[in-house]
Amino acid sequence: MPTLYITQHGDVLRHRQKRLIVERNGQEIITMPLAHVERVVLLGNAVMTTPTAKFLLYHGVDVVFLTENGAYCGRLTGPFARDGALRRRQYAASLHPELALQIAKDCVGGKLRNMRTQLLRYRREHGQVQLDPAIEQLERAGRTIEQASHKNSLLGYEGSASAVYFRALPLMLKRDWGFTKRVRQPPTDPVNVLLSFAYTLLFKQMEAAVQLVGLDPYIGFLHEPLHGRASLALDLIEEFRPIIADSVVLRCLNSELITPADFSPSNQPQRPIVLSQAGVQRLISEFENRMNTELQHPVTGEKSSYRRCFELQAYAMAHAVRHGQPYLPLLTR
Repeated sequence: MPTLYITQHGDVLRHRQKRLIVERNGQEIITMPLAHVERVVLLGNAVMTTPTAKFLLYHGVDVVFLTENGAYCGRLTGPFARDGALRRRQYAASLHPELALQIAKDCVGGKLRNMRTQLLRYRREHGQVQLDPAIEQLERAGRTIEQASHKNSLLGYEGSASAVYFRALPLMLKRDWGFTKRVRQPPTDPVNVLLSFAYTLLFKQMEAAVQLVGLDPYIGFLHEPLHGRASLALDLIEEFRPIIADSVVLRCLNSELITPADFSPSNQPQRPIVLSQAGVQRLISEFENRMNTELQHPVTGEKSSYRRCFELQAYAMAHAVRHGQPYLPLLTR
């Protein structure tokens, strides 16, 4: 299990020699060799000892802190990759109007193609003909984005296409969950709660992959650099949102791994709907299963897990900025 999730309030992460240990009420509930752990994610009030934090930093294991409802708090990571020449190319590419716009189009194009693929799969498997208009609109939108002459118009096309996709999403749900559109801050219904949680998990995986290859996660092409925002990681998860995060959420709901009983209202304005601890664990389990699913990478031909594809796509972006070429997103069938 490349990512170790610690989800229960009061759980404590410690280490002993080369093993990580999770304790609950003074009892060991998980023990795992460090070699089997790529990343540690702590939710809510799960805690980690200071010696263990230093131990993980020394061995290059990322630590991500999330709220109990999946909102990102921060990340503990080791020294930055040393490839300064690559980052200089990245900064230059971000300031080159034509190249920056082309890479942004490539990111949006990958997202729209994979959104359409997600609808096509459901249409094929369930005979849901009501999806046909959205499928056709996404196909047209994919052609239209090449006409964008600047980033503002590109973002407009992307926003319109995403709205089409999310209006179609309820047609892929077996029951009415009260979802009508994507609402981010705060998510106002169970589907949006799950989407936000899954997108956060996706984002942190990609941020680590970007840093691994030596790129600066804060300098993107589609997403403008903002203080504290890893814009390049956001660029690169666009193509993965429908095929990983949305797919996981649909499976959890349609297979009744998560049910209405897993949600409860809250009097906190920043999180009006709360996902149960059991629901969090099931979502994480399905997310990890999806990340470990293997496919043949359409460019390299390599049989890879989706987790490995994050690294491959980060390397594809590094190749694009190093050589001043378009970015090749991961497209699925």
